[in-house]
Amino acid sequence: MGTCSKIVFTCKQSSFFKGCYICLMKYFLLLCFALSAPLCYPQSVEKLRSKVDGTNVTHTGEFIIEPPTLVCAGFEWDITGDENRNATVSSAFRKKGEQTWRTALPLLRIGGEKVYGHDQPWVYTTPDKFAGSIFHLEPGQEYECRFELKDPDGVQGRAGHEIVVKTKSEPKPYVGGKVYHVYPPGFTGKKESPAFTGLNEAYYGGGNTGDWWNVPEPRVVAGDVILIHAGRYKGNRLKYADSLALDFHGAYVLTQKGTPEKPITIKAAGDGEVIFDGDGAYRLFDVMAADYHYFEGLTIKNTDIAFYAGLKRVMGCSGLTVKNCKMEDIGIGVVTYSADSKDFYIADNVMIGRHDPDTLVGWYGLEKPAPLTSYYAIKVYGQSHVVCYNSISFFHDGICVDTHGLPEQGKPLCVSIDFYRNDIFNMADDFMEADGGVHNIRIFENRGFNAYHAALSAQPVFGGPVYFIRNICYNVPGTAMKYTIRPAGIFTYHNTFVTDVGINNFSNGHFRNNLFIGPDDKRPSLSGTTFTTYSTLDYNGYRKKGSDGMKYRWRYPTADSLNNMDEKRLTFYEFKTLKDFRKKTGFEAHGIELSGEVFVHVPLPDPARRGHIYPVAGYDFSLVSSSKAVDAGILLPNINDNYSGKAPDLGALELGQSLPHYGPRPR
Repeated sequence: MGTCSKIVFTCKQSSFFKGCYICLMKYFLLLCFALSAPLCYPQSVEKLRSKVDGTNVTHTGEFIIEPPTLVCAGFEWDITGDENRNATVSSAFRKKGEQTWRTALPLLRIGGEKVYGHDQPWVYTTPDKFAGSIFHLEPGQEYECRFELKDPDGVQGRAGHEIVVKTKSEPKPYVGGKVYHVYPPGFTGKKESPAFTGLNEAYYGGGNTGDWWNVPEPRVVAGDVILIHAGRYKGNRLKYADSLALDFHGAYVLTQKGTPEKPITIKAAGDGEVIFDGDGAYRLFDVMAADYHYFEGLTIKNTDIAFYAGLKRVMGCSGLTVKNCKMEDIGIGVVTYSADSKDFYIADNVMIGRHDPDTLVGWYGLEKPAPLTSYYAIKVYGQSHVVCYNSISFFHDGICVDTHGLPEQGKPLCVSIDFYRNDIFNMADDFMEADGGVHNIRIFENRGFNAYHAALSAQPVFGGPVYFIRNICYNVPGTAMKYTIRPAGIFTYHNTFVTDVGINNFSNGHFRNNLFIGPDDKRPSLSGTTFTTYSTLDYNGYRKKGSDGMKYRWRYPTADSLNNMDEKRLTFYEFKTLKDFRKKTGFEAHGIELSGEVFVHVPLPDPARRGHIYPVAGYDFSLVSSSKAVDAGILLPNINDNYSGKAPDLGALELGQSLPHYGPRPR
């Protein structure tokens, strides 16, 4: 008979002397089992206790299907237990009718991470669950998706789900509704009937101006199309009884409701450029109360906000489409701060802000701070938004999730949002921000040139996952990743960063197949801080800098806690080489250092010219065939299955494959 470690009797419900019959019986059975065993080491007793207590057994709860987008689908699976975090959920999918299942990335285990608000008193603890996405689906298709949960300690409840999801189709105008024709003030040519002067007259009816434009019942209904004919639509908002009914506030306040199948369409008629001049108004199209409106082919200028689509704790619209529009001399392109907003499609637009186009503008005391003449091009909150193929330049921020604060009680969570194939140029702050997102925020295959503060931001994310995949980021004097307000749940896969590399203050983060190509300065090749022992870092490539100074700096928790948010208990290490970093920390077991040419043609930014603007033309981020980054990655199912060679390459572009198209697609 072997010896047994001490068993401590505890009960959360009552003291030992008052007695807890259930707990006494539980530990009596445990003691009998232990004494009858041939050997009973401490870890054996702990394992037995976990089976009785249920602390490591996974108990499954609700399985949540998030609203799909055009090309992705997101899922959540609530659990309890699994305190040792060794449960896993595998994912597979196939188009309905196909026989072969395709493997997707496993769902991410989240729960227990602490998220701190920026200068706020609250601390948010992420709930226990699995969450994750399936990528590269086709629009308007049904997919069978299969999920299987396994835990060596056991599973109580349903251990598998097989469900069907249908991706969204790209929004289109409805064919079959009434068609109304709009002409600018002073138009003298031939008009198609029914004809109206200005949008408000067509939308609301009448011919009324001044106070009277709001009197008629709205004319348009779901499925109707308003064709805007060529010309300049600029009211005199400070004139009473303005002919466009824009008196004083200067905004088109739209309130009718379309449907997904029958949107209300407002588009250029195709007979020349349609210019909506905001006359300096704060907002031009107020669509907070206008569900499923479709805008296409318009030029919008001279306004602070082009499309004002939602306000926190007030309301937000659903189904806003803004497509093939040009916005210039604006402060904000499209914005909603509302958790009630959903189903936006913002695609193929050109958005030009007011910042100096020839200078990389700084802020908060950085070099050459400037007035905030433009803020962000696009900011969204809510569910199932798609922002893709836009060209954005000269703003403070490019594309953002709203920095919303705590998820609102009783409101939909901010989930299932896609930013992809956007081309972003010259931002004073960041290219793209996931700040404020909760689950399944997907930022992939974008290109960003010249941002002063950070390339990618996630401060904070409330559990995640947020996916940063195959983005190209060039010339950011600040840092590659602004993960600074303790976001939780981040996948950073296959990105190419030609910038400083800092990854600070995150939890539950995982980095694979990235290229970190730092400039010739004294900053390290990598610096970062993680608050969780289960964050991982491997299969990444780093530019080898000079031999002087510490090149790798990393802080992480001691082994006595899976999730340690106390910065004083973090271990801090500095190393001159990647080999030393690997040996001491266990990170980057397969990481590599790179010297010589990596890309076909990518000159490094000059650290001495922090405000310099580098043009996109002429840069080729394809790998040279001799680079060590070729075949140096690891397989990530549903992300790089189509790799060529012995293994996936590092960075955003796979050698020999066609290059992505960024920005508006040819019409």
